[in-house]
Amino acid sequence: MNVIQYRNDIDAAAKIIRSKFSENIEWLLILGSGLGRLADGIVDPVIVSYEELPGFPKSTVPGHEGRFILGSWSGKTVAVMQGRFHYYEGYDISETVLPIRVMQALGVKNLLLTNAAGGMAEGMKPGDLMLINDHISLWAESPLRGANLDEFGPRFIDQTSVYDPKFGSIIKNQAAELGITMHQGVYAWCRGPQFETPAEIRLLKFVGASAAGMSTVPEAITAAHGGMKTAAISCITNLAAGISKQKLSHEEVMETGAKAADATISLITAFLENV
Repeated sequence: MNVIQYRNDIDAAAKIIRSKFSENIEWLLILGSGLGRLADGIVDPVIVSYEELPGFPKSTVPGHEGRFILGSWSGKTVAVMQGRFHYYEGYDISETVLPIRVMQALGVKNLLLTNAAGGMAEGMKPGDLMLINDHISLWAESPLRGANLDEFGPRFIDQTSVYDPKFGSIIKNQAAELGITMHQGVYAWCRGPQFETPAEIRLLKFVGASAAGMSTVPEAITAAHGGMKTAAISCITNLAAGISKQKLSHEEVMETGAKAADATISLITAFLENV
């Protein structure tokens, strides 16, 4: 990573977004596979394509539109990422978290992450939701690797509470009120793009993971480094390899994510109203 160019891209992208949307953004929401239509609820939306922003990669995964939608949702001013970047697409890890850095430069303090994940905990079924209360990323590259961006945070950042427990409590309470099945557990970040093998799932389950996926953790780590508070929700779009009785596919991920979108929209709406 060329640190000077990276920092220039952050400032330039933040300046472009500010020129198009002058309100102070309270929340950044990042939408996972199959959940893109959550952005349909934004009031008075302002759309900024990633192609307009310096340094931004192209989102190449089906179900990821590749744009910010800025506006109001549940009384909060939000920036919604309709599509994220994944390490498996071939980008440098610093590129995948560039949007987080841009939002930090704009003063955004809160982050809500969603993703599609393979479930491995007892009782999970496709379409269920899981509140992430911790993660595993020991075998994957850190988004903080390389020169530290001192203006955002310290070289060594504590990871005890990456996911804010107060946010988690509100999400659990709202899910109960709405009658939404809500698991909670540890999310394992796997680099992909291949799905995990049955042996890998057995290992992850043994060390305490409840779900596995190919996103979210780099963003959460970067958010913690920059002082943002984070909540994260997985949509269990399939059971993991060795647990599922059918071959895994991205089509299944997209289909189940779309079916679960109504419940996810209701939950996020209630969360933002009550946080």
